[in-house]
Amino acid sequence: MAYKILYFDEARLDIQEAKLWYRTQLKGLERRFAEDIKNAILRLKERPSVHAIRYQNIRIAHPDVFPYSVHFYIDEENKTVVIISIVHNSRDPLFTQERTSILNEPDAEYVSSTK
Repeated sequence: MAYKILYFDEARLDIQEAKLWYRTQLKGLERRFAEDIKNAILRLKERPSVHAIRYQNIRIAHPDVFPYSVHFYIDEENKTVVIISIVHNSRDPLFTQERTSILNEPDAEYVSSTK
């Protein structure tokens, strides 16, 4: 059974900000970036656990072309993959780890609708 994909709202913003930057670099590059990220996330639907846990139950997947990391965790009970952030590999890893602090808050509303 395929996992459902959910996103932190900030993860969607990560994608939009990167697409805007790539748009300024070369015509059509933002579409190639979006497709690469989309494919990396779609692969998580089938086998998210192939990615090792890196910190606080967070796993990291990498797209094929662009130097980005997709930080996520797996909610096995609900068969859901939750995307926390999508960041350039040059970013400080603490950036994403700070976002995960919300996971410790009871009844936190942090995930946007499925896609």
